[in-house]
Amino acid sequence: MQRISLVEKDQAHPLIKETYQKLEDQGSQVLNLYKVMAHCPHIGLNFQRLGNSILRGEGLAATFRELAILRVANLAQAEYEFVKHAAVALRVGVRQKQIDEISDWANSAEFNDQERVVLRYTDEVTQGTGVSDTTFADLQTFLNEPAIVELTTAIGYYGMVAKILTTLQIELEPEP
Repeated sequence: MQRISLVEKDQAHPLIKETYQKLEDQGSQVLNLYKVMAHCPHIGLNFQRLGNSILRGEGLAATFRELAILRVANLAQAEYEFVKHAAVALRVGVRQKQIDEISDWANSAEFNDQERVVLRYTDEVTQGTGVSDTTFADLQTFLNEPAIVELTTAIGYYGMVAKILTTLQIELEPEP
């Protein structure tokens, strides 16, 4: 059961009402995650802005980003994040078989060498043991510095999202 109430549009701070309206005007659903974050309007607004910036990307391949997000969600057991990003991952070219095997990526034949490095990097960043010099050097063979910063930011941000989702037990929205 969800631990924090959802802030609906009619209850929301003016900044949040405007954000909800923009989402509705675009035909997008206002996610329960955003409705919980609306309890802190300034944080919630900037939380959403950072997430949108990461999703728009600046140079990191969207498939790498989504594999990393799925792995973070998998490690954190954040079903909400996993379900939402499985759909995004499919749209950007991640295969269903990869999604299905993300929990055992190291033993799966579904991932190429670069994807394996991204997933190893994600594991090392997420598990907090530090990133090995070998993993970092392997990442540098195909990602430039801006892409590495972008990947690291995505891993960190979606790790935070997973903590919010699981700690506050935010429920998935019903299917429209």
